Amino acid sequence: MARVFSGIQPTGTKHLGNYIGAIRHYVADQDQGEAFYCVVDLHAISVPYEPATLHENTLDTAATLLAAGLDPARCTLFVQSHVAAHAYGAWLLGSVATMGELNRMTQFKEKSTGRDSVSADLFTYPVLQAADILLYKADRVPVGDDQRQHLELARNIAQRFNSRFGELFPLPEAAIPTSGDRVMDLQEPDNKMSTTRGTPQGTVLVVDPPEVVARKIRSAVTDSGREVRRGEGKQGIENLIEILSVATGESPEAIEAAYDGKGYGDFKGDVADAVVELLRPIRERYLELRADETELIGILARGRDRASQVADLTLAEMLAAMGFRVPPRGG
Repeated sequence: MARVFSGIQPTGTKHLGNYIGAIRHYVADQDQGEAFYCVVDLHAISVPYEPATLHENTLDTAATLLAAGLDPARCTLFVQSHVAAHAYGAWLLGSVATMGELNRMTQFKEKSTGRDSVSADLFTYPVLQAADILLYKADRVPVGDDQRQHLELARNIAQRFNSRFGELFPLPEAAIPTSGDRVMDLQEPDNKMSTTRGTPQGTVLVVDPPEVVARKIRSAVTDSGREVRRGEGKQGIENLIEILSVATGESPEAIEAAYDGKGYGDFKGDVADAVVELLRPIRERYLELRADETELIGILARGRDRASQVADLTLAEMLAAMGFRVPPRGG
């Protein structure tokens, strides 16, 4: 049976772009094979962060994933730091990764530009990401297009490990969304929606109350025209068309035809209504999970146990292949 793996960072409250670009695909992919989804809290410390909020952000992210439709009966949801094999495996894989490869990672360049100093974790981040994937011998990895380079590095590391120490890892394939991967800030439609780098009014949080969601979308920046269509100079409207397409299942072409000759007011109102209804059940379930954490903690504990079974076995295989003496189980 095929294995699916993907991870999401607990950096801030999740927003509409996270849901459209990643989380909804996790929900669909949990039936594509044996699926593992990880809240990657170890990755979150590669940049400056607040220790006091890391735990709560981790629980928030897990609750959002479950509220969006991840089913513990159909997938394994766990927290990265709860499975020690991730950090251990990253150290082992670091022996076959190269400085040149890591220097070429565009995300490292983007996140380190303009800083006097950056953490070593930010530089080696892709090796830990490779360990995340390879420990589960994943065949399919749902990722955004911005992670394509990291996934390619994971494949290169797997190939190099297999060549040097014997066949152990399948080569993971990226599952990249064909639409909705880049939801833009509603106030700055040239930039991606983000809780860390975006505008507060341009970022629709998954747990925003319905009236807040509607207000943010109705106040979205558009342009001086009236045509509901995609094209040059229409970034704001194009973004809203893509959002409405996901929320309703209608194609962008059908949406353009439906609003031909109509103004932005009716269009933005309909986008607001559609997004409110899309997010309403997610918000309600999220609030239930956060009100009483017993269920949430139990799900993560069971996920840790299942993930550890798989990851620890792979780690033992890696150690044996690399020439380490592996003690017998229980010894």
